[in-house]
Amino acid sequence: MSALSAAAKKGLGDPVLAELVMIRASQLNHCAFCLDMHLKAARENGESEDRVQLLNAWEETEGLYSERERAALALTEAVTVLTEGFVPDEVYERAAEHFDEAGLAHLIGLVAVINGWNRIMVSRRVPPGGYQP
Repeated sequence: MSALSAAAKKGLGDPVLAELVMIRASQLNHCAFCLDMHLKAARENGESEDRVQLLNAWEETEGLYSERERAALALTEAVTVLTEGFVPDEVYERAAEHFDEAGLAHLIGLVAVINGWNRIMVSRRVPPGGYQP
């Protein structure tokens, strides 16, 4: 999983976007450890407090996130909550407008791996606060 995470992040090429994706999935999965880790990493990569604080309401914050970021966040949510059905075609197509085939594969890989990590950390009841950048 660590290798997949590193490859997906590298292939995505945007460390801030990678952290936003991992934060959003971790919010949806209620993974406090991963939230702590990726919030710290996002700040370390220069992410602003406003964008971090408002990520949970990204759809209502026009102009704060780029269209590319919004497409990635929509796909992140759709892949993370697959229990509600398949990834809607319009969500996938929106992401495909902003990411080439390889970029889309890296984005989906990143979403898949953070969901895996979330499930491991939540199941193991790993508390937040132990991660240091």
